[in-house]
Amino acid sequence: MIKNYEKNIKIFKALGEINRVKIVDMLSTGEKCACIILENFHFTQPTLSHHMKVLMDCGVVKCRKEGTWMYYSLDVESCDELMRFLNSILTNNQRCICSSKCIDKNE
Repeated sequence: MIKNYEKNIKIFKALGEINRVKIVDMLSTGEKCACIILENFHFTQPTLSHHMKVLMDCGVVKCRKEGTWMYYSLDVESCDELMRFLNSILTNNQRCICSSKCIDKNE
């Protein structure tokens, strides 16, 4: 697995804000209209737009426009890649990323 540290750290930074994590949690149940998302928070529409832009820029969320409404959903492929990345760095690996400078864990 090729680890894309830069892409994934951008996602982690985006998820470092509690309202964005709550939005992602909401979207985990399926696509939502911006108006539905906004009903669950105590901030303005421009603030929601900012949060959604951050989540879209890092690739976690995608959107589509229908008339005057914006609909948001999780980018499942991107979220799956993030989960694989997180799993790969949090599990017991045989080799360190600095394998030529470090001793293998089994040695």
